[in-house]
Amino acid sequence: MSTRQQGAGTVVEIAGDLDMSTTPQLRERLREVVEGGNRVVVVDLAGVGFMDSSGLGALVVAYRDLRERNGWLGLAGVRRSVRTVLSITSVDQVIGIYDTVRDAERAASAS
Repeated sequence: MSTRQQGAGTVVEIAGDLDMSTTPQLRERLREVVEGGNRVVVVDLAGVGFMDSSGLGALVVAYRDLRERNGWLGLAGVRRSVRTVLSITSVDQVIGIYDTVRDAERAASAS
């Protein structure tokens, strides 16, 4: 997992599986980013091949926390297996999904 400032926001790049053993790290990193004052956050999931409900929950909490602060969260590079989880749970109807980080940044700028 890495975090970098890019454009008008922060990109959190994740590689590997998001499951019960790795999600606490994601949850903590997103909390740090949000509490650090970042209002535009893109989570780059291009390197994630599997995500369970704990990973989904961490993303939803980050989305809620950002919304409470008038912020924005987008997901980029979402693979088919992860996209299926987001679709089944209808999270894709709430959190924007973009092909690339750049596409997500453009959407954030337009909103």
